[in-house]
Amino acid sequence: MSKVTLITEKDSSDTFDFDEEELAKEVIGKVLEMENCPFDVEVSLSLVQDDEIQEMNRNFREIDRPTDVLSFPGLSYDTPSDFQSAASDAADCMDPETGSVVFGDIVINTKRVKEQAAEYGHSEKREFAFLVAHSTLHLCGYDHMTDPEAEEMFGRQEKALQALGITRD
Repeated sequence: MSKVTLITEKDSSDTFDFDEEELAKEVIGKVLEMENCPFDVEVSLSLVQDDEIQEMNRNFREIDRPTDVLSFPGLSYDTPSDFQSAASDAADCMDPETGSVVFGDIVINTKRVKEQAAEYGHSEKREFAFLVAHSTLHLCGYDHMTDPEAEEMFGRQEKALQALGITRD
């Protein structure tokens, strides 16, 4: 199982009734285990508000509005979770002090976690975990631009959350 090192930066005053870092590490670890990731990884997690994520969304995706989560993979894949194809990137992305692969960045809009949990009628913990699982799969090379891709990706994230017992309340 991959060891997950999480580097967290919180630029949000929102609070939750769960430990964001602990939950993020648990979800990332489960997704990577299910994807058979052979690397110990380092993931950067930023917890932000609308204005900061909107600026990132505008700068990196040319979409000038806030979003719930952004993902910035550190590796390139021929196909999702093809860690063999990513091995050369992994060697170049290794932190020499820890031996962990700098796997990528996850940016979560905490305001959207609260809003979407209320909108979908489940807990903030479930929404946060959903966004972390979703983003981790992006870091593994998955996308949801087509219906088949979306079906596969959403199925995988739901399977990971089910395995952790994080269900819709």
